Parts: sequence; structure tokens; C-alpha cells
Amino acid sequence: MTSPVQLPPRTTVWLRPALATCAVVTITILSCTPALGGVEIDIDSILRNWSNGAERLGKMLRPDWSILPRTGQPLVETLAMAVTGAALSALCALPLTLWAAKPTNPHAITRTVVRSLLNIIRSIPNLVYATILVAMVGVGTLPGVISLVLFDVGIVVKLVSESIESADNSYIEAGHAAGATQTQINRVTVLPQMLASFTSQMIYALELNVRISAILGLVGAGGIGLVIDEVRGYYRYDALAAIILELLLIVLVLEVVSVNLRKRLR
Repeated sequence: MTSPVQLPPRTTVWLRPALATCAVVTITILSCTPALGGVEIDIDSILRNWSNGAERLGKMLRPDWSILPRTGQPLVETLAMAVTGAALSALCALPLTLWAAKPTNPHAITRTVVRSLLNIIRSIPNLVYATILVAMVGVGTLPGVISLVLFDVGIVVKLVSESIESADNSYIEAGHAAGATQTQINRVTVLPQMLASFTSQMIYALELNVRISAILGLVGAGGIGLVIDEVRGYYRYDALAAIILELLLIVLVLEVVSVNLRKRLR
């Protein structure tokens, strides 16, 4: 008669999760302690002034649809900014992606320069770009388009170049073994491989551009943001709610279209 199988005792792994939980709680407490340089959270002020927010939310629950005829032209400008920014950034991002990835650019100096430049571009918020450009070239859609191009290039190049580095690059080694130059390898083998990922990221960038364009208008970069800033300045939260719902509808339509396009690219 065979003896029953004895299972090894279950190891306790409570120490690591407990330490991680204590670390998160400690960092949270320190972050909320003004004396230690943390963020001051004034609960009393929130309790005293909650009625102001409730009043504004009440107005937003009754949208003023009469503002919509005024949003037609600014909304077209916002969409034009988003599309133009995505198109120009695609032209700039394609060569930069090849220069930023190690498999497609074995030269460490140029690769480091491109990556450092892109890190600087990504570190600056869009509103800062738009504010500076509005002061340089004036109010309008041009500073908004330039801001979107800088944003899209920084994001798309990073994501696509990292996907190139994490992919199977055996075909690149085969190209080098066959005596092909790096430019020939990039054109013949890498570009067809990365095209689907690059296009998918550009579609995603177009979605972000529509949202960001509305914010850039708050600092004078054109589009629907100028109307939003105007109605907000006059405390017309009912009209603001109508504009937000209009933008929400456009974003949902773009989301459906982009999802279908990504499915076709797979």
C-alpha cells in the first residue's frame, strides 16, 4: 500500500506585501504633510465651499444649447488643428523613430542626441509650448498646430522606437550578413514591419490631439478652447456643459473610427 503524497508546506509571502503597503502609506502621509513639503489638503475649506461647486454642477446639468451655433467654426478649427498636427508629426516622427532605435541606428552618438532631444520635448507641457508660441506668433491656430506636432513627435517616436527594440530583429542581422547597408535594411525590412505599429500610434495621437486642442485654446491657440474660455469667464456653466457634450460626441465618434482602423491594421 502506497503512502499518501505529502505536499510541501506553503511558504508565507506576507512580508513583502506588508512592506510595500507600509511604504505606500508612509509616502502618502508624508505627501499630505505641509510641514514636510507635502501638499496641503484643507478639508475644512472643502466642507465650507462645497456649495459653490454644487451650484455650478447644477447649472451644468441644464445645458444651454443656444451656444452651439457659435461653436461651428471654432470646432472646425479644432479638428483641422488635430488633423494637421497629426499629419505633420507623422512626417517628422518616421525618420526620427529609425534614428532613435538601436536596431535601426547602431551609431550611439546620433542615437543619444535624438533621444535626448525627444526627452526634452516630452518634458515640457503642451500649455507651456502654446503659451510661448502665442507670444511669438500671435493668437490663432498656428501655435496650436506647432504644439501638437511637438507633443505627437515626442510620444510616437518613443513608443514606436521601443517596440522596434523589443521585437525580434533577426531579419536585421540577416540583412547585415547579406552585405546590405543600414539604410537598405531600414527601407526594405524595418519599415514594412513597423508600419502597422506606427500607423496605430498616429491614430491614437489624432485622438489625443482633439482633446488637447480644446485645452490649448484656453491660452489663445485657437479652436473651440477660445469659446470655452469666454463662456467660463462669464460663468455660463450651462453653455459650457453644452460644449463639453459636443466635444464628448466627437471624441466618441473618433474612438469608434480609430478602433475599427486598428482592427484592420492587425
